[in-house]
Amino acid sequence: MISVYSYTLSSGHLPVRFFRPILTGADFRGRAIASLGAAIGILLTILICSALPYTRSDLPFIVAPLGASAVLVFAVPSSPMAQPWPVVGGNIISSLVGVAVFRAIPDLVLAAGVAVGAAILVMSLLRCLHPPGGASALTAVIGSHAVHASGYEFAFMPVGINSIALVGIAVLFHRLSGHSYPHQPAVPVRVQNGVKLQDIDAALEDMHESFDISREDLEALFSYAEHHAEKRHAS
Repeated sequence: MISVYSYTLSSGHLPVRFFRPILTGADFRGRAIASLGAAIGILLTILICSALPYTRSDLPFIVAPLGASAVLVFAVPSSPMAQPWPVVGGNIISSLVGVAVFRAIPDLVLAAGVAVGAAILVMSLLRCLHPPGGASALTAVIGSHAVHASGYEFAFMPVGINSIALVGIAVLFHRLSGHSYPHQPAVPVRVQNGVKLQDIDAALEDMHESFDISREDLEALFSYAEHHAEKRHAS
């Protein structure tokens, strides 16, 4: 069953029901700002990249994976996968992997699977895991004739230029909207017997799961939660 919550319009005080965000801490205002940022980011990226000289006029000014990058960069700017190096490095490196696999494996179906899997492995090893990178690798394999003809250049123009432009726009937008990007974790508050990074590492090892949040952010989150718990017990 999908849970919903009520939001009251300030003008008419009419109950309007929205689906509860899956992101912890998300609210309607934040989602609206993220949507505006993504729209501005994609628009300006297209305008900037369309003004640059391309060696191949049949290549697109912007690639589809940038839409997914915009979701991460503007909707979850604190995510480790949305930081500048994962966005730029992940997209470029994955495109290079995709081109290499396309040239090495004649079978398109096999090449598509290998390209995405290899891109995940390489991004993980280079600390730039970025989900849209999988789409960049796939595009290099199943893209148009122009994409295939451009070879490794495709990874830098348009993919690399798109990624750099989007990150630059995101840095400016988040500063104007009061967000931290590139993300800087909050300083943990001092609490008695608080959770430490080594405790978080041990818990993650016990759970055998990966979470899209940094260890430092988890430490700060737990410290604030413990702080409020201590205040509640003291009152």
